[in-house]
Amino acid sequence: MGSFFKLPRAIRLDPSDTFVFRRAAEPGDWLVTGSFLFGGTDPSALDAKGKAAFRSGFLGVASFGWSTLAVVTEATEAEREAAVENLAGHLVDKLGAPDIATAREAAAEEIAFAASLCDHPPQTLLALHRTVEDGEIRERFRTLTPRDASQSEGFRAFEFLEVAGEEDGPVEHVDLLNLEKTRLT
Repeated sequence: MGSFFKLPRAIRLDPSDTFVFRRAAEPGDWLVTGSFLFGGTDPSALDAKGKAAFRSGFLGVASFGWSTLAVVTEATEAEREAAVENLAGHLVDKLGAPDIATAREAAAEEIAFAASLCDHPPQTLLALHRTVEDGEIRERFRTLTPRDASQSEGFRAFEFLEVAGEEDGPVEHVDLLNLEKTRLT
């Protein structure tokens, strides 16, 4: 039996990624942060879909599309290696890496960093918020865990109890259950 790793995988709770991003990652696509695509870019000069990808997108290694959410998923060594190869191919074909060996090395580093984000139980959702501070890209990550920890299949929007990683920013509280009631009165 081979060893398992945990890697982030694209998940869609609704179709919004298909509208928000120029290209949406396919559900199940292995993900990396993709921040390397924005090096030397002024986010204010991006169009709306580019800004959305910059602000909150994880990059799919097979589709080279974007996902707002990632789900921590167990992966085999073969799946991890396939993710490295997919990403390395894109680094050569789309970004002009000088050769496949250099691209593999860079892709392996990106996959290793993505794996480091998955130090959570499987099925934990990850969200990314990317900014530029003092001329450098800064990434902040949040985790969302299902209210029912025994839930192993699928997610339903608004069934999350714990949000971690919000210490740095403002906290917004919205009572979704009573929102509609107040609009109707």
